[in-house]
Amino acid sequence: MTDTSGPRLIIVCGLPGSGKTTHATALTERLGAIRMSPDDWMDSAGINLWDAETRATIERVQWELTQELLRRGHTVIIEWGTWGREERDTLREGARALGAAVELHYLDVPLEVLWERIHTRALESPPMTRLQLETYAHTIEIPTEDELALFEQPTYPDAAF
Repeated sequence: MTDTSGPRLIIVCGLPGSGKTTHATALTERLGAIRMSPDDWMDSAGINLWDAETRATIERVQWELTQELLRRGHTVIIEWGTWGREERDTLREGARALGAAVELHYLDVPLEVLWERIHTRALESPPMTRLQLETYAHTIEIPTEDELALFEQPTYPDAAF
């Protein structure tokens, strides 16, 4: 197990239906961490989950809050999907500048399983289409071994899917 003393940022990366919320929630309980999820905030406020501008604003606010929590020595879990390498690099570098360790948990789930989960849970309103999911699957920049090497090993290796 990795040393968990001091501030730590855990970035959970994956497509819709990959289990990000389940994974992040379990880690939150195990580590006593604070979880940042724009979906939760948007849902609580009755905001359409597809409102990209509002999502970007919420993520910006959550990142500011995350940085303050890291400065205070907390463990924070970002559950944004983080589909782009540049976004993950920015989060990693920003957290490291504050003295935090940074983990990346990439949840790799086959497209058919993703679609079944999304279709079964029916959480999104309006519902996600199969075409949207396929587009997302072609959009995500899957972390490479070189990128993964830039992060600390997961605190709980068995927790990474």
